[in-house]
Amino acid sequence: MRDILSDLEDGTPEEKDPVRRAQAKMHKPLPKRFYSQVSVGPHASGFAILLDGKPVRTPARADFVVPAQDLALDLAAEWDAQIKEINPAAMPLTRMVNTAIDGVASASDAVIAEVLAYAGSDLLCYRAATPAGLAARQAALWDPYLDWAANSLGARFILSEGVVHVTQPPEAIAATGVALRRHASPLAITGLHTLTTMTGSVILALALLAGHRSIDDIWSAAHVDEDWNIAHWGEDHEAAARRAHRRKDALAAARLIEAVSRQATAFR
Repeated sequence: MRDILSDLEDGTPEEKDPVRRAQAKMHKPLPKRFYSQVSVGPHASGFAILLDGKPVRTPARADFVVPAQDLALDLAAEWDAQIKEINPAAMPLTRMVNTAIDGVASASDAVIAEVLAYAGSDLLCYRAATPAGLAARQAALWDPYLDWAANSLGARFILSEGVVHVTQPPEAIAATGVALRRHASPLAITGLHTLTTMTGSVILALALLAGHRSIDDIWSAAHVDEDWNIAHWGEDHEAAARRAHRRKDALAAARLIEAVSRQATAFR
């Protein structure tokens, strides 16, 4: 079957992120929706998305297959939601699965290393000295995650005020790496990478993966400073639109992580 998203997902070397790639291509004409029916069918490796009975393939022409049926149904819903044109910007799950299959699967160690690098400067470790209200809000929302990382992962992080860099204990970095490699499927790594880069915190991403907190909790924790400023200075409409777009991608990453985690649990 024709590669539907290949022209839209190629990107330049500096546009590796699937969201940026899709945005960069927005000025180009989008392909017309050519299919009538979207369905999910069984595959030797899981579940495939079918357009008029024909399987979707990735831009690299690999089988577009996921291990969980409920995730496949969500992907099918993205394809079915395309009305007249096929718009990758409105298909975050599809973009992430393409990335997992075509990119992450063959470079998982490198992607894990990129995610792990955030442990050296995790958002939750850098606290405001003033105003007191913001510092208290950070402590209230962030400390429970650090306690969880220490107790559940064996990763004890050091805090710093402001932007002064603090070198984290090698033991904390190593324990975080162990936690990441424990969930090394390409789909899980892709979701973790997306959430970590969006929030600036690998601790938050791992807390979601472990089922410790919901994506709504994670999102709120990642935006403590921004929400504080909004409460005191008001919200910019353009910034609000960008945040809403990013939240859709965060929800898709969470959906990917949760589906893969649920599938892994079912086979233990």
